[in-house]
Amino acid sequence: MDKELQLSIVVPVYNRPGEIGELLESLCAQTDPDFEVLIVEDGSTLDCEEVCRQYSEKLQLNYLFKPNSGRSDSRNYGMERARGNYFLIFDSDCLLPPDYIQKVRTHLREHYLDCYGGPDKAAGDFTNRQKAINYAMTSFLTTGGIRGGGKKKASFTPRSFNMGISKEVFRQVGGFKNIVGEDIDLSIRIKKAGFSTGLLSDAFVYHKRRVDLKSFYRQVKTFGKGRVLISRMHPGSMKLLHLLPLIFVLVHVLLLLLSLFFLNPWFLLPLPVYMLILFLDSLFKNKHVGIAALSVLAAYIQLFGYGLGLGNELLTKKAYTSTQEELYK
Repeated sequence: MDKELQLSIVVPVYNRPGEIGELLESLCAQTDPDFEVLIVEDGSTLDCEEVCRQYSEKLQLNYLFKPNSGRSDSRNYGMERARGNYFLIFDSDCLLPPDYIQKVRTHLREHYLDCYGGPDKAAGDFTNRQKAINYAMTSFLTTGGIRGGGKKKASFTPRSFNMGISKEVFRQVGGFKNIVGEDIDLSIRIKKAGFSTGLLSDAFVYHKRRVDLKSFYRQVKTFGKGRVLISRMHPGSMKLLHLLPLIFVLVHVLLLLLSLFFLNPWFLLPLPVYMLILFLDSLFKNKHVGIAALSVLAAYIQLFGYGLGLGNELLTKKAYTSTQEELYK
């Protein structure tokens, strides 16, 4: 790419000043400090203006406050006011490794993409629950690598917790729509417009999900419903991989019914086998028995929540809407 990259980081936030402080701290530690930051406060009652003020001399930081209208509108609001020609989008609960900006700039200079996405990981100081939820959301055994854990780079769908788009893309395609699954919708529209998209597998963020298991269930159920909404907006975008959580739920129900009808518990054998595989895989990755056990529970919550949300939306055929609290989790 001939034109010099001018990076603008855009982060929407809603009632989470503590998260913004941690994110800004990670931005201060970047080995490549040449970027601006726009924090877009989406009508919060608990704002982060004072937190941002503490970093105003350490970063090229612009704090913006707007009436509450959703994280999609907030991202668009920030991109409209950004000075750069390439926008990096993060969630407020993300932390960047020190070499993140440097890796992105190097990759885009050598192999330019109009839009990219990156994976998420758990940092060493995350709680056991956060690490278990991270496993459930990123393992190939639960999501099929759909969030960057092994999916082919060219066909990867960028997600807004770790996403970059050029100013030209934003100008021609438009920004995020205020819907569940807004990042998937935008990625599909970008591809349809003929722009290049892909995965930057080494440009990962630490995604510090601050949800308990009950909230996690509600969140993934929302994701399942949102996937059906996206399939109605973009016919043909629903793939077999997206249906696997629903199939997972139906298989469990079928095995339970067979065991009861034939009075034969052996029909249930695949279930503990799968649980054992999850446990051993997480144990190998996290080197912690407690995290491995929690990972099995988190994986089942993720698969059942997503599957039931998707199945419910397929049956009801209603366009799903969500609350602001759900959208910002």
